[in-house]
Amino acid sequence: MAKADQIKNLIKMHFDGQNERFITIALQIAAHEAKLGHTKLADDIKKIIDSAKTQKPKLKPLNRDLQELVIEVEPIERISDLIVSDNMSERIQRIVTEYVKLNTLRKHNLTNRRKLLLTGPPGTGKTMTASIISNELNLPLNIVLMDKMVTKFMGETSAKLRQVFEIISENKAVYLFDEFDAIGTNRNAENDVGEMRRVLNSFLQFIEQDKSESLIVAATNNLKLLDQALFRRFDDVIHYHLPNDDEVLLLLNNKLGSYKDDIQLETIIKKCHGLSHAEISLACMDTIKSCILSDKKKITKTMLVKTIEERKQAYIK
Repeated sequence: MAKADQIKNLIKMHFDGQNERFITIALQIAAHEAKLGHTKLADDIKKIIDSAKTQKPKLKPLNRDLQELVIEVEPIERISDLIVSDNMSERIQRIVTEYVKLNTLRKHNLTNRRKLLLTGPPGTGKTMTASIISNELNLPLNIVLMDKMVTKFMGETSAKLRQVFEIISENKAVYLFDEFDAIGTNRNAENDVGEMRRVLNSFLQFIEQDKSESLIVAATNNLKLLDQALFRRFDDVIHYHLPNDDEVLLLLNNKLGSYKDDIQLETIIKKCHGLSHAEISLACMDTIKSCILSDKKKITKTMLVKTIEERKQAYIK
């Protein structure tokens, strides 16, 4: 059976919330039992650990007032789905790695990156990044509904914001503040009103005081609108951009897959200039649907160029 020290450490790690260390000790116990010939017990321990890794933690039920402010969505994207530069991919992977190895950092009095600001044009991967981080860490993805957060009644927005940060503290998850400029606008802006200045001050206070294990992700399309005081409150700021030629080519290949015939995709890259990752993906999906509905096995260059031009007309104008 397990040694007394292992059992005591196992209990201690559980109540300290050190999941990584808890799993390590449990696997050590399984290995010890296997050496003693207790193979069934060792296998059962491993199965329990593997099963726990695939289960998402359950959130505490939100009260009725907050159910309209925060919704949980199912993350489906993996980091391999994100078409970005190697540098940006490494930065996102670093966020994941630091969270996984949080206990190692704590031994050196260090903390992980968990307050993130993502900026860039629409459709370039900001929301997708929050989903990827959630999926990679096996954490729930909660989206804060900014349109429900901001109200016309004085003091109400700050009160709702306080409630959201209480939920962040009580329920470990990835929280996405999309369209963050709704509350993060520069306090010196000419059209600023006193109420929104108070809301921003409240957010600055709440995020600085937050010591939870949740990850907070704020995303905005309008970097220039943000108040400068925000930037030092975030552990990392990542700037997204429209895809370059290499990323466009990779995106076309990934999305079209076996539907592309002998199309020289390099000749179509320039047609995609000005479109975001999301818009190019949608153009590819539109082309594939046209191919299927026309009873054709492969798409043609003409079909692809047509859907790309339709997207450019819809978005760029």
